[in-house]
Amino acid sequence: MVGCSGSGPGPASPASCYLVEHDGFRLLVDLGNGSFGALQGLVDPDTVDAVFLSHLHADHCLDVAPFVVWHRYSGRATRGRVPLLAPVGAERRLALAYDADGEGLTDVFDFVPVGAGHLDLGPFAVELARTAHPMECYAIRLTGGGRSLVYTGDTGASAAVVDLARGADILLAEAAHPDVPGLPPDLHLTGREAGEHAAAAGVGRLLLTHVPPWVDSAAQLASAQAVFPAAELVAPGARYDV
Repeated sequence: MVGCSGSGPGPASPASCYLVEHDGFRLLVDLGNGSFGALQGLVDPDTVDAVFLSHLHADHCLDVAPFVVWHRYSGRATRGRVPLLAPVGAERRLALAYDADGEGLTDVFDFVPVGAGHLDLGPFAVELARTAHPMECYAIRLTGGGRSLVYTGDTGASAAVVDLARGADILLAEAAHPDVPGLPPDLHLTGREAGEHAAAAGVGRLLLTHVPPWVDSAAQLASAQAVFPAAELVAPGARYDV
């Protein structure tokens, strides 16, 4: 868990960023604001084999900019362009985030537009499903060595996410909304909804993430555990075996 704060970095954690490792392959899943600094405390950025961005809201992608700075100017990048998988339009949007003139980033990244469906990435079989979110966003299922991890990205209640997660060993689910009335639809999950998705999908474990600093994380966990007892709240720097 490089970063797990929802909607932006908080006092205890950067925004969303998860490092998944299998068979020597390192995949960064999201690269939210504040996360690149924390990443450097965990691994050498030159050992990152690929990046997947669930969507292009700032709290999931903005630290692409310091990654570019490090790659161009540190003198430590040795591996050439890094594959970056993201929704259509990422190349232009991230270039504008880096520089007002929209200078291209293709010297650092090999941009791969993605949509719902299957692909192979290093040792992983990957399946993507569109989530219920105002911006185009994809949940991802990573399967390798007979084990599966599913990350929801940002989503409201979603049958597609439940289908993607069926039988997974771990569901890493956002839980940004508190359990209060009048919440907007198709934006984020509550703790209870995350638990309901885990139960409906029959996953082994539920890891809650993306809780904003102003939301009571203990209450989110209690709500999830009320319907799915094998729920845990992630913490920055924590490591999990799938």
